[in-house]
Amino acid sequence: MEKGNQKGELKGRKRLPDWMRMRMPGGDRYMHVKEQVNKHKLHTICSSGNCPNIGECWGEGTATFMILGEICTRACKFCAVKTGKPLAVDNKEPERLASSIKTMGIKHAVITSVDRDDLPDKGAGFWARTIGVLKQEVPGLTMETLIPDFDAVPELLQLVIDAAPEVISHNLETVERLTPQIRSRAKYRRSLEVIRMISRSEVTSKSGIMLGLGETEKEVLQTMDDLADAGCEVLTVGQYLQPTMEHMPVEEYIHPDQFKFYREQALARGFQAVESSPLVRSSYHAEKHALIPKRHHSE
Repeated sequence: MEKGNQKGELKGRKRLPDWMRMRMPGGDRYMHVKEQVNKHKLHTICSSGNCPNIGECWGEGTATFMILGEICTRACKFCAVKTGKPLAVDNKEPERLASSIKTMGIKHAVITSVDRDDLPDKGAGFWARTIGVLKQEVPGLTMETLIPDFDAVPELLQLVIDAAPEVISHNLETVERLTPQIRSRAKYRRSLEVIRMISRSEVTSKSGIMLGLGETEKEVLQTMDDLADAGCEVLTVGQYLQPTMEHMPVEEYIHPDQFKFYREQALARGFQAVESSPLVRSSYHAEKHALIPKRHHSE
């Protein structure tokens, strides 16, 4: 089935194929979300990560919020988020986030964060507090939390699990062979262990991978097997896009037919929900994933 991959023709940056056309940002609801984000001094991965779906998602009145600042302690080769020495933690951020979500009328929120390896608890305590504030201030809100690995320290991960968001997601990002090239400090097997710990809890586990970095079909299927073995319940598969010329280049653009093939393969492996297409990102259609009944796994 490994066919339909389109090699780029431009030096430095590969030409976007027709199927990668994106919706341009605009419209009243897009402007409303943008105004609220700016008013409450919030950070979103939509803008910090140059997400291709920002027009669609903000136009629908949804956004993925990023806590713990906008400067990451890691420097992954695929990510557009700023890297460096983070500022001090803003303890009023959870309340501002809750106020903004209420104003927007959001029913399902996706929360992510930068890595905070500079903090003793890697930011896990702040994560738990943020979830608690949102539950208290916005009754009925459902949440997906896209978390760092916290170095796979069980006690830190348990803080987020005990806060009980509906979904906890941790992205594997790529196949094992390519992990050292594109992920800063993170390790493939360590991320699998994080997902395994989540899957053993009462919270739905989720992960995502990018394609187009030079992986083979066999490696993608092996990654699916590894995630399924770890108990992962929801999987997203999307096309990698190079944020800037300083980041990893796109090796190939994967044809939509190949994404359909991967979706079929993932469902056959027991994933309860799969989003697989070129423009899919971690939070794409996330509101549906919060409704998935928890599948219990044996130890």
